[in-house]
Amino acid sequence: MSSLRLQRFLSQAGAASRRKAEESIRNGEVSVNDVTVREMGFKLDPRVDRVRFRGKLVKVIEEKRTILLHKPAGVVVTKRDPEGRKTVYDLVRPADPSLNAVGRLDYDSEGLLLLSNDGDLAYRLTHPSFEVEKTYHVWVDRPLNPSALKDLERGVDLEEGMTAPARIKILPGLAYAVKIHEGKKRQVRRMFEAAGLKVKRLVRVQLGPLPLKDLPSGKWRALTPAELSALRRAVKLSP
Repeated sequence: MSSLRLQRFLSQAGAASRRKAEESIRNGEVSVNDVTVREMGFKLDPRVDRVRFRGKLVKVIEEKRTILLHKPAGVVVTKRDPEGRKTVYDLVRPADPSLNAVGRLDYDSEGLLLLSNDGDLAYRLTHPSFEVEKTYHVWVDRPLNPSALKDLERGVDLEEGMTAPARIKILPGLAYAVKIHEGKKRQVRRMFEAAGLKVKRLVRVQLGPLPLKDLPSGKWRALTPAELSALRRAVKLSP
């Protein structure tokens, strides 16, 4: 194995997502050969260097695992919650503890959430440059007027800037199917709020080529080889 950037090594080893690894390096929570490293470009040789994350030795994971969870509302996507709320990791036990959530769904949102120890796959599925499309079903308190619907499709000016164009389809019962490829915080909710609507329910039903289908809420399963290959092809990784 050739030299790796420290944050990529931590991600591949399942210690943390790439984003969380970078935050932990900046916070001085990572050491290499017992020396704290805060340099984001630091490279190491996993064959000989000893890496500790929050004091625990990190080992390279040989077997990659990815599972699909149907996240219910009222569950947080974090390993530790200071408020003591149920987390997605409570739902997937006794799955591999090295699994990390791929992206996020907020506390009130439901639907498809991947957990994986494959750092490269997780990084590409969540990085905006790979433009992996996500589909949500959104129930609201009243209909979008045609002008507001077009505005949402063109892009909405949020605090951190304009959203990319979205594709929106009207569903029965004051609901809409929304397709986006970005991952701004609470983006879909904030898009509808910007149009003056209240989101009553939000469910992610597809990520790239992977649909949620009929997996019951609160349950999880391993991806099939065909599903995993399709995901990897979608982000230009070898299947």
